[in-house]
Amino acid sequence: MWDQFEQSLDHLPDFLWNIILVGIGVLVGFIIKFLLTFLLRFYTKNTSYSIVASILRRLGKPVNYFLPLLAINALIPFMKLKARPEAQISRIAEILLTIAFAAILIGIIKVLEDYVYHRFDLAKPDNLRERKVRTQLQFVRKFAISLIIILTLCAILLSFESLRKLGTGLLTGVGVGGIIIGFAAQKSLGNLLAGFQIAFTQPIRIDDVLVVEGEWGKVEEITLTYVVLNIWDSRRLILPINYFIEKPFQNWTRTGSDLLGTAFFYLDHTAPIPEIRAELVRLLHASALWDKRVSVLQVTDIKERVIEVRALMSAQSSGIAFDLRCYIRENLMLFIQKNYPDCLPRTRAEIVQSPENKPPFTDAATVLM
Repeated sequence: MWDQFEQSLDHLPDFLWNIILVGIGVLVGFIIKFLLTFLLRFYTKNTSYSIVASILRRLGKPVNYFLPLLAINALIPFMKLKARPEAQISRIAEILLTIAFAAILIGIIKVLEDYVYHRFDLAKPDNLRERKVRTQLQFVRKFAISLIIILTLCAILLSFESLRKLGTGLLTGVGVGGIIIGFAAQKSLGNLLAGFQIAFTQPIRIDDVLVVEGEWGKVEEITLTYVVLNIWDSRRLILPINYFIEKPFQNWTRTGSDLLGTAFFYLDHTAPIPEIRAELVRLLHASALWDKRVSVLQVTDIKERVIEVRALMSAQSSGIAFDLRCYIRENLMLFIQKNYPDCLPRTRAEIVQSPENKPPFTDAATVLM
């Protein structure tokens, strides 16, 4: 029976035989993919968080192409082809395999990124370590993906004999070309080197709170060439990455997310400072925004008409500190208005008449006459 089956296969046309082998390769690839997916999904059901779920999401599509291409490439020697078409089909299959493998490598990088994002969550109030790791990871991820794409293109181009010969001929002009490109792309290369410096020295990190060009916002994205700052009113400020190497800026979360907030009041010289200080302490203890570290009220300046009173308080992050300052300004001013309205800023004027400027005394009887 097997001999009859082999004889029937021998009588098949070459074109149909090749199509059958391609179909078998595609079918084998999808069967292997289905079995792997089934086993991995069965495993993910038993865990609250699993990296396997990320693998299925990130590597599903690349593997869909890679496994059938791998099976087809393995069956090419069994196809009934002439030497030249077989070589061309083998080259096409190798190029497609190279692209699919590069996609798998990029997917693996994204799987690692998902794991790090889960492990280092930015939702914590004090997230200095998480911001450090994420800043480095974001830069390394983009650099690694760019490197994979460049190497893949190089591998594809070098698979052609004519391009290899062309590359050998152009090799003598690489030195001069490199100098020309270096001058032409001086700023771009400077931005790239600045990106390396920022990724590892970290003057800024993802989710850092900065004051740049008079704008307050958080670092949303750091790329190889620019930084995106999410301004407090949802605008985006985009700056070249070397800006943060060459120019000064404020980083409110450089060593930690906790901050000191201030609220200034300008009052009359007769303001009762101890009573206002006690009210500040009461308001802070009544607020969930205060982190219970710093609570200070001081007279920081005395001027001709008013005194300057500064309320100093602490909070876990810049956003909370802003809300806490607004809360203290509003409620402490209401306290002063209600209990000590005379202590609000006022302008004093005293009118004194000298004795010689008094009007002459007139007798009442003389007036009546």
